[in-house]
Amino acid sequence: MFKKILIANRGEIACRIIKTCKRLGIGTVAVYSEADADALHVRQADEAIAIGPAAAAESYLVMDKIIAAAKESGAEAVHPGFGFLSENAGFVEALEGAGLVFIGPPVKAISAMGDKITSKKLALEAKVSTVPGHPDAIADEAEAIKVAGAIGYPVMIKASAGGGGKGMRIAASEAEVREGLRSARNEARSSFGDERVFIEKFIEQPRHIEIQVLADAHGNTLHLGERECSIQRRHQKVVEEAPSPFLDAETRAAMGAEAVALAEAVDYRSAGTVEFIVDKNKNFYFLEMNTRIQVEHPVTELITGLDLVEWMIRIAAGEKLGFGQDDVTLDGWAMETRVYAEDPLRDFMPSIGRLVRYREPPAPEGGAATVRVDTGVEEGSEISMFYDPMIAKLVTHGSDRNSAIETMLAALDAYCIRGINHNVAFLASVMTNPRFRSGDLTTNFIAEEYPDGFTGSEITEQTLDILVAVAAILQSRRAAQAASISGQMDGSLDFDPERPSDWVVMLGRDAHPRTVTPSDGAYRVTGGAAPLLIETEGRPGDLLLPCFIDGTPVTVQVDRRGPALRLSYAGAVVEALVLTPLAAKLAARMPEKEPPDLSRFLLSPMPGLLISLAVEEGQTVKAGEELAVVEAMKMENILRAERDGRVAKLHAGPGESLAVDQAILEFD
Repeated sequence: MFKKILIANRGEIACRIIKTCKRLGIGTVAVYSEADADALHVRQADEAIAIGPAAAAESYLVMDKIIAAAKESGAEAVHPGFGFLSENAGFVEALEGAGLVFIGPPVKAISAMGDKITSKKLALEAKVSTVPGHPDAIADEAEAIKVAGAIGYPVMIKASAGGGGKGMRIAASEAEVREGLRSARNEARSSFGDERVFIEKFIEQPRHIEIQVLADAHGNTLHLGERECSIQRRHQKVVEEAPSPFLDAETRAAMGAEAVALAEAVDYRSAGTVEFIVDKNKNFYFLEMNTRIQVEHPVTELITGLDLVEWMIRIAAGEKLGFGQDDVTLDGWAMETRVYAEDPLRDFMPSIGRLVRYREPPAPEGGAATVRVDTGVEEGSEISMFYDPMIAKLVTHGSDRNSAIETMLAALDAYCIRGINHNVAFLASVMTNPRFRSGDLTTNFIAEEYPDGFTGSEITEQTLDILVAVAAILQSRRAAQAASISGQMDGSLDFDPERPSDWVVMLGRDAHPRTVTPSDGAYRVTGGAAPLLIETEGRPGDLLLPCFIDGTPVTVQVDRRGPALRLSYAGAVVEALVLTPLAAKLAARMPEKEPPDLSRFLLSPMPGLLISLAVEEGQTVKAGEELAVVEAMKMENILRAERDGRVAKLHAGPGESLAVDQAILEFD
């Protein structure tokens, strides 16, 4: 076994690898860029070595710097995690040339399967069912249009060396092929240092289901079941689960056997993932093979009881798998949500900044379910514009799918993140979606269920009653606290915390009268659809308010914004102003303030880098035309004109760093 391993990565996967190494008694070496000098993985490792500027192309993607750090530290092996150099055959060759062990598959397997174009050719030669497409790299725009027309629209333009949704575009016309080719190449070059792309048929209403494989150097190859990864946005997975609610035992065995055969064909060694597109009739087509650990590996670990990082290390050290295919059993159900620093209400644009408050959800009581958080951040950490916006992977496990979902919902309610925008409310919305609950999933799920984007979760009558009741209780407790100090509240000299109190909870212009009555240390709230008995020991000022509502555990998140309360539960978020009945009557007479008119401006929807401007001052544009391209967290975002107009003034230029809502240009 190795004594010291260098981790050629950052963030949550680096922390994840460190966790297993510590359990195995293996020393760890972290590498870090200037932007990551204070990162969690740097502090968790036994040693840490700086490797360059913030840009990945000048630090985490520079092989010589990684190898020099490994030699300097005395590490015997390098674990690449995922992304960066994890599927770079040249990196493996360079490590081996320096006398270092690569914790991953051999060069042959990476070259054959890590490159999507090569892997498709091999699959075809092996008579594996593949998605129809053009197997070679696209030379130029003309060839892209010719190939797309021959395949038939819609098509998918994909980076050959990529993954994680980077360098992927769907095109349904020649115009979209031209634009998609450019953007896919730019993203591929920025993310992987390889701009090659290919084109294949986009299968409509597909499921994305992948098989985890594990192989040693002694001729043993097996699979660990499947993961359902169909809930995606912009080709990036958002929710994963294991097993799939769609597969039966026969289809699982067939997919597993094909994945194993493919791995054996390239003498695979280590953990790897074979991805398939599965249609509504359970026909499956080989998509690609990821020759690395996957982001979503925790769901497989939770249903199999195996530590995949540990087995990657053991296999790289020459050990033999200690179990066979018949020993692999799938226990219960696991669910994973990816918690991102992004704003779902602004088309999921990335959010950067400092985590001023960060509290992970606690483990469920009783031990019947599991909550696991894989993260690379902590309170005070900085989410920068240079890397992926993932905050954490939140993973739950239960006896069945419904149990895993319910545990996930409770964990999302109790996940406290402040200082940046995040997608927790959106994830909760997915968990409560009836179609998701039924297991009716496709890769189009988010586009179909949220056709106008995410505008907030639909608030049920039950959820509304809970949030309104909690708001009234919080105001009643605040009044009681004020009365104990000064004997008055809101001008009233006769507030008695032991007697019922009347409040009006204002949600915008909608008034919700409630009566709060103390009851043996709890509160009885009436005025809604039904009386609610609420018990809580939460203290005033707490961001999380754990409650028992009619005996059911509930966690409501609370933020004070001046006189108002921002409450969130089960994905629903409300802004509440709690008033006395008299104050509510007076407030109803107040005129509403009109928001400023910003329609003349093109505003940056996120913090990022202005890559290009497609217009000049004085230029006339039509609705839908490209205006600018902003890059953030390795993703290009094309900003288009919402209406016809004339550009009056440019407020920013290419190469400029933009803040969210910063003006880029102005129309007449």
